[in-house]
Amino acid sequence: MNHRARRSVLTVLLVFGAVVFGMVLAGGLDLTPESSSSPTPLAAAEEEPMVAVTNGFPDFADLAERVSTAVVSIEAHSFERASQRQRGTDPFEFFFGPPRRRNPNPEGEGQGQGQEFRQDSGGSGFVISPDGLIVTNNHVIDGADELKVHLGDVTFDAVVKGRDPATDLALLKVDSGAELDYLRFGDSEQLRVGEWVMAIGSPGGLVDTVTVGVVSAKGRRINISRETQSFENFIQTDAAINFGNSGGPLVNLRGQVIGINTAINYGAENIGFAVPVNTLKQVLPALREEGRVRRGYLGVGVNDLDRDAADAFGLSSTDGALVTQVMAGEPADKAGINPGDIVLSVDGRSVANTRELIDYVSSKAPEEKVDLEVLRNGKKLTKTVELKERPSEGGETPEPEESSESGIEWLGVRYQDLTPGLRESHGLPSDLEGVWITSVSPRSPLYDEGVVQTQSIITVITEVNGERVSSVEDFESKIRAARPGSRLRIYLRRFVNSQEQQPLFAFPAVPSQ
Repeated sequence: MNHRARRSVLTVLLVFGAVVFGMVLAGGLDLTPESSSSPTPLAAAEEEPMVAVTNGFPDFADLAERVSTAVVSIEAHSFERASQRQRGTDPFEFFFGPPRRRNPNPEGEGQGQGQEFRQDSGGSGFVISPDGLIVTNNHVIDGADELKVHLGDVTFDAVVKGRDPATDLALLKVDSGAELDYLRFGDSEQLRVGEWVMAIGSPGGLVDTVTVGVVSAKGRRINISRETQSFENFIQTDAAINFGNSGGPLVNLRGQVIGINTAINYGAENIGFAVPVNTLKQVLPALREEGRVRRGYLGVGVNDLDRDAADAFGLSSTDGALVTQVMAGEPADKAGINPGDIVLSVDGRSVANTRELIDYVSSKAPEEKVDLEVLRNGKKLTKTVELKERPSEGGETPEPEESSESGIEWLGVRYQDLTPGLRESHGLPSDLEGVWITSVSPRSPLYDEGVVQTQSIITVITEVNGERVSSVEDFESKIRAARPGSRLRIYLRRFVNSQEQQPLFAFPAVPSQ
């Protein structure tokens, strides 16, 4: 073999060796790409692409163009006679203002004849399936006799497919005659505070209005109404939400719905709230198939534990749900749950807060049973509760009758014995025992915990540190027996116009000296 041939063979061997070495090195470092036959995860296959980033900012124009074709505006009309126009205050008016009313007889002719008025309201929504299913807020369509849905330059008549006042969600259906563009769902649990989001809707009737901002907070409770208060878990955003945005989508940078715009803080700017899309996912099958949501119900009032409450109960952690009220005759009452019990787990699942307990129990069907592990006076007990279906949700109270009042200076309250005459005159339960709070000083440690006393609110202390209170003397002896520097557990029951309200625990600290 001549010199040139030997050099050619040597070159080929060196190249082949380098290729082999490179393949071994890449394999050792796990750099070899998967073969094309490897299965692609389903989530990745369905994942929507992120919008492009230009100069450090997302391309919101591209996102708006992609999403807006599935966003609708909604007109809701209801008709009522003049004699029907007296109505109670709608809690949603605090967040969105009163609905507009039109009088078909502006000249006032026939006043008092029961003429008909039309009430107009509206909001937004978005298409979730090509066959015309649309999601919006329940308060947008509540009480409506006629619904119109506007998508681009086309108007459809809509029917209510299902509604759930507890989450303020509703499902509508339109017959479009053709497949519609629709939005996909994201995962609101994966949202992070500070992420970019976009809100689209029809504020003030201005259709396809786009605003952008970030997720400001998660898990907000704002107590819109008694119906929603147990299920509020709002996403807070500074993407501008205004009157008419209700029911419209809040989307991420993939164009996926992560929230349903629902409320604003009426007295502030850039504070809006959206129902998480994961809440919609939970109730959507029931809305679509049954038109309503049936939820399991314990019949208790619960609060989260804070550090003071945990100290008062001798706990090292704030995990758990504090039972503040047990409704007579309801499932928890029948199972032996007491006020002051702390629910630690349900069906073996640890309970970190009231949200976890409410969500789990609500996901169960009525007549199902759940096992609650509770802490009572330092001992763990297990109670089996058979759930029932969660129910849907006058004049001034007279002055208390005269009686000698007592008070404890550091506690900042005045009180008196709860007599049979007081029970009868104010329509209180005949078996209610305790001391009646007649006044609360603004300097009282109870005042900061929400204990107030007015002509319309009757507050009765019924327990101290888990022991029942039968009289003023009994109450004061229990306060005197408390160790200086410790925290008291004071249980209070409250009534407005003879109707019992949510009781509460207060945890004032006993002065050290």
